Amino acid sequence: MTENSLDHARPPLWAELIATFFRVGYLRPGPGTWGSAAAMLTWAAIASRLPEAARRPAVIFLAVLVTAIGIPAATQTARASSKKDPQFVVIDEVAGQLIALIAVPLAWKTFLAGFILFRALDIVKPPPVRQLEKLPEGSGIVLDDVAAGIYALVVMQLLLHLGLLK
Repeated sequence: MTENSLDHARPPLWAELIATFFRVGYLRPGPGTWGSAAAMLTWAAIASRLPEAARRPAVIFLAVLVTAIGIPAATQTARASSKKDPQFVVIDEVAGQLIALIAVPLAWKTFLAGFILFRALDIVKPPPVRQLEKLPEGSGIVLDDVAAGIYALVVMQLLLHLGLLK
């Protein structure tokens, strides 16, 4: 079985589409990076159409929504693939990347910094991020990236507060 195939029972279409972020998770190499990039570009497109005052509540709402829908979608898709954390499930990167971009100015430098910070923290998984992977099914798949996103958010806000990013 390849990482791209779901040879066992297929998950419901909604779960597969959400878990793979509308099939972005099938892109190679590095599906997690593609998922983060897609989340960042999607948020940039949405944020650019919103008044500045609406951006923070909107991205928080989206991050919570993606997390809430992503956990059951990741669970069903992982079960169907018979893998604990299939690489093509990237809704976790979408949630984490959105969190990393909360209250970040809509500018290429800040978005690039948020992207790099989130990807680095998602890969390194500082404590207790790695421990969250041990949670069952979709919770373990998604919540470790949520935690990495929170770490990236804290570092981004510190960089912005110190004037190191504009």
